[in-house]
This record gives sequence, structure tokens and C-alpha cells, in this order.
Amino acid sequence: MSGAALGLEIVFVFFLALFLLHRYGDFKKQHRLVIIGTLLAWYLCFLIVFILPLDVSTTIYNRCRHAAANSSPSENNNVTGAYAPVTPAPRQHPCFKPWSYIPDGIMPIFWRVVYWTSQFLTWILLPFMQSYARSGGFSITGKIKTALIENAIYYGTYLLIFGAFLIYVAVNPRLHLEWNQLQTIGIAAANTWGLFLLVLLLGYGLVEIPRSYWNGAKRGYLLMKTYFKAAKLMTEKADAEENLEDVMEEVRKVNESIKYNHPLRKCVDTILKKCPTDYQEKMGRNMDDYEDFDEKRNTYPSEKSLVKLHKQVIYSVQRHRRTQVQWQILLEQAFYLEDVAKNETSATHQFVHTFQSPEPENRFIQYFYNPTVEWYWECLLRPWFHRILAVVLSIFSVIVVWSECTFFSTTPVLSLFAVFIQLAEKTYNYIYIEIACFLSIFFLSICVYSTVFRIRVFNYYYLASHHQTDAYSLLFSGMLFCRLTPPLCLNFLGLTHMDSSISHQNTQPTAYTSIMGSMKVLSFIADGFYIYYPMLVVILCIATYFSLGTRCLNLLGFQQFMGDNDMTSDLVDEGKELIRREKRKRQRQEEGENRRREWKERYGQHREDFTRNRNVHPDPKESNFSDTTTNWSSKYTKANNRTERDRIELLQDAEPLDFNAETFTDDSLEPESGRYQPGGRYLSMSSSIIFEDI
Repeated sequence: MSGAALGLEIVFVFFLALFLLHRYGDFKKQHRLVIIGTLLAWYLCFLIVFILPLDVSTTIYNRCRHAAANSSPSENNNVTGAYAPVTPAPRQHPCFKPWSYIPDGIMPIFWRVVYWTSQFLTWILLPFMQSYARSGGFSITGKIKTALIENAIYYGTYLLIFGAFLIYVAVNPRLHLEWNQLQTIGIAAANTWGLFLLVLLLGYGLVEIPRSYWNGAKRGYLLMKTYFKAAKLMTEKADAEENLEDVMEEVRKVNESIKYNHPLRKCVDTILKKCPTDYQEKMGRNMDDYEDFDEKRNTYPSEKSLVKLHKQVIYSVQRHRRTQVQWQILLEQAFYLEDVAKNETSATHQFVHTFQSPEPENRFIQYFYNPTVEWYWECLLRPWFHRILAVVLSIFSVIVVWSECTFFSTTPVLSLFAVFIQLAEKTYNYIYIEIACFLSIFFLSICVYSTVFRIRVFNYYYLASHHQTDAYSLLFSGMLFCRLTPPLCLNFLGLTHMDSSISHQNTQPTAYTSIMGSMKVLSFIADGFYIYYPMLVVILCIATYFSLGTRCLNLLGFQQFMGDNDMTSDLVDEGKELIRREKRKRQRQEEGENRRREWKERYGQHREDFTRNRNVHPDPKESNFSDTTTNWSSKYTKANNRTERDRIELLQDAEPLDFNAETFTDDSLEPESGRYQPGGRYLSMSSSIIFEDI
């Protein structure tokens, strides 16, 4: 089993990252480099979280093995003879190899590759790809140029920070610059930035995740919040539609001004391909390609303005599509919560849906998850499950907060994570060690990563599910994960006292800690910032519990869901009316479809039989009428041909002919004749009269 656990987790984490990326990204429409870059960033970060417990168990086994080797008894050569006293052998350490043991030399190389790859992604490649993906350039060279210009300030800031640390080390006479120390300075700078953001996100997640599950058991709360979201989303949806209309109007003007033989026509065609299909059809119908452009007569937009317009088109189309999909998802969620509220008082214990799902369900799911099971789960079991889960998560949150405030204390050991790991280390229960480590770091990761998925910075950064996240937000999330994961793992090792700089013990460090180097180079960070800054999580948890951030945003004009607010009540009522309106619209659509289906089932078969019998046994009257109509049509066609021929002859005359009313008498009109009449007059029947008679 040596190395098998490592291989299994590598494969499992890859498919986990691929599944999450498929949920938020769009593999078909987004650029392959964006998908690959984001997948690699997510994969490396998730891999660190899943592999770190194996590193901890392997380190504990290596410590046990070295301790057993150092405490081995020496042979007593002074006492000889058959009657020499027998000294009892000392108790041997139970240093059996764990099932997930990783051979020596593998983990340092593995961590070094994973860590430096993630750092290269987050500080160099992903920021460049962000600017490249958001650029409105029409060529690869133009996009690269724009990305380099936008990242000049970005990279310059990091160089200044690194230069400040470098000057500090150079001025300090006690320190000597070496490559390992420069590497440690770079790692310390990156981890300091990550730890600063980590504590902010962790303080929010430790309170908000248990509270969200507790509120999930309140049906009325969820329904009111859904109404509130509906009102806000409708406003955003209307704004997105208006913005799209304005941008499409600009595209229409550019499309009409720049003709087919203009040098910038290829740029306009590229912009048109990014527009929605209906707008493309409208612009195509109004396009006059036969007109040539004249540089002297008209003023044409520059290539720079077209680049800006291209960027606006990409943004507005993506935002419009996202709001449309989110609106449909929110409607389904609101309808389902209303169904749950109605079915709670059902005496039959059968869950009844107002609208059937458009997608056919699996037969296996239909058999086991029938309406009865669904009623018991949704109306009885699920609220209690959410309450129990909220209590368990709250206990975990309290343990994390306590340990963050006391992990620097080694005598006595106050961190609960360190207490649990040390108790398991005494008995060398590797299964318990790995499970405890995995649950601890997994909970910390959920608190941090879920906050990354929840936060929204206007329309600048927003992770939307159902394949609606844009390329810029995907790459930005990959950057955040790569910057947050290393300090998160170091913080976890500090909580468990597996980091020698925290425990102050001369023991073998983990392979992950060894690649970070000794933080003694920057003592004010190792002994100050890393120790005391995590205590701020207590203040952040208190602020999140009392919703101070929500109240501040509400005061600034950003509507937030607050139960004791008049604006919230107004938006809830507005959202409720919107949901009711959409519900009536969908009900009318379903009723119309049902009526058409019933009409087709009732009269469709009779109509087919009548048509079949009519073809097999034609009516003689209809046959005679058809022949008569055919003869009349041939006569009319001949008369019409003569009319057209004579009309052409009249148009070819040198002088126009005057109309003589005296020669146009009723005697010359014969109803049943379609032939040429004397005097140059024709008998023709108007098509409008024929259709009116019918």
C-alpha cells in the first residue's frame, strides 16, 4: 500500500476539481487556456488540503522510528558467564508502518513542485491571463500588449514589497543574504498577504455557514429571502437588458457606417459574432454591402474605439445571459419552496408539485424517492437534519476560535486540535490521526473557500453556478485559492503544533514545513504577525454574528436582507408579486399546452381517418369541381398572358393612349368568357374578389 493512498487522492482530487469547474465554468464557450489555468489552480489547492493529513501521519511515524533508534539499548559486555543477571529489555515503541505511509524523499519533491507551481500561477500567469481574457483586442498581439500594460503596475507593486524585505535583510548586520534566505523572504511575503485575507474570510465563514444551515430549517425565512432575491435580481436583469440594448445600438451604428470594403470591417465582423443571434439577424437585414465607404464624406470610428466596444459587447452579453439563467433558477427555487409550504399541512403525506419538472427523472430515483418519501424528507426530516448539522458545525467553529487564540501556548497545551493529535500520537493510531487532521483542515477549507464562492464585488468578481461564470472571475478565484491555501495549511500545522516554530521542540518537521524554510530570518513576522494576527478572528466572528457588515452595506444604499427593515419588507412584497405573476404565466402556458394536447388526441385521429378515406374514395362532385377549376385556370392563364403581352406593346408606343369611356360599355363584358374582346378590352377577374367569394 506504499504510495497507493497518495495516488488515489491525486486522481480523486482531479475529478473533484473538474466537477466544480464544470458547474461554474462553460467548457464549450470559454477559451481552453482559461479552463486549463483555472483547473490547474483549483486542483493544486485542493490537492494540498487532501494530501497534508498523509504528510502528518508519515511525519509522526518517522518521529517514532527515530525515537526508537535513539533509545535502543547497548549490549552489556562487562557481565559474562552463564549466571549473569538478565536485564529486562526496555519497552519497544509500537512503530508499525501506517497503511498510507509515503516513502522518504517523495513528499519534499511533491510539495516543492505543487507549491512553486501554484505560486507561479497566482503571481505571474493567472493575472496575465485575466487581462488577456478581458481584453477587447482583435489579435493575439494586441491582447498580449494590453495585458502587459495592465499588469505593469501589478508586478511593480510586488517588486516594491519584495525590495522592502530585501533591504531589511541587507541592512540587518546579523543576517547574511543567501539563496535559501531570499527564498524564505519571498515565501514570507506571500504567506503574509494570504494570512491577512485568510483571517477575514475565515471569520465570516465560521459564523455564516452554521447560521445558513440553521436558517435552512426555517421555511418562512427561506421563502422570504427568495422573494427578496427575486426583487433584486429583476432589477439587475432589467439593467442588464437595458445595457445590452445600448451596446447593441452602438454596434448597429458602427455596422452601418463601416462597409464591406473598409479596412476595419473584419473587426466589426468579429464584434457581430459575439452579439446574440437575434441582433445579428436584425443587423444583417439592414446591411447594404453594395455601398462603398468614402473617407472624405463620413467619419469612421478608430480601431481603439472598436476595441473598447468589443470589450463592452463581451461583458454585456455575458451579464445578460447570466441574469436570464439565474432568473429561471430562482423561479424554480421559489416555486419549490411554495410547494413545501403547501404540502406541510397535507393529510395524505404525498408531496404534490405545482409544476412538473421539464426534465424526465431517472426511474431508479422515482422508485425510491417517491412522493411519500419526498414528503417525509422535505416536511419532517430535512429541517431537523439542518438543525443538527448547524449545531455540529457551531461546535467546530467554537473549537477553531478557541484554538486560534491559544495555539501559541505550548505549556500547557491549550489548542484543542493539538490536544487531539498528541493523544493519538501517544497510541500511534494513524487512522484516527488522518481522520482528525482531514476533518479539521477540511472544515477550515470549507469556511474559507465557501466565502470565496459567496462574495461578490459588484460585477467585477462573481462566481455564478450553472456555467454562468465569466473567464475573469474564474481566473480570479484560482488566484485567491493559490494565495489562501499555503497560509491555511501553515495555520493548521500551527494549531496542531506540528510546526516546530510554534511548538519550540527539536523534532522532525513535516515535509510541507521543511520547504517553507525557517521564519527566523524575519522574526517580527514569525514571532509577531503569525502568532497574534489570527486572534482577530474573534472580532470578525462577533461582527458577523451581529451582521455589522450587512448593516453597513444597507446604510450605504446596497439593499441587504434584514428582517427588521422597511426596505427589506418592500422588496419582499415586490418579489412575491413577481413570483405570483410568473406563476400565473406558467400556469396559462401549461393550460394552453394541455388544451392543444387534448384537442389533438380527440380530433387528430378522426382527421387522419377522414383524410385517408378521402384519398382512397374521392368525391365525384369534388372531382368535377376540380376539373372545372382547372379548365377555368387554364383560360385565365391564357388571358392573363395576352394581357401582359399587349400591355408591353402599349408601353412601347411612342405616344400615350387616351382613355375613352364611351367605348367601355357593359355590353362588352361577358361573365363566362376570358378571351380577348373587340376594341382591345380584356375580361379579367380580380384575385381579391375570388378570395372574398370563397
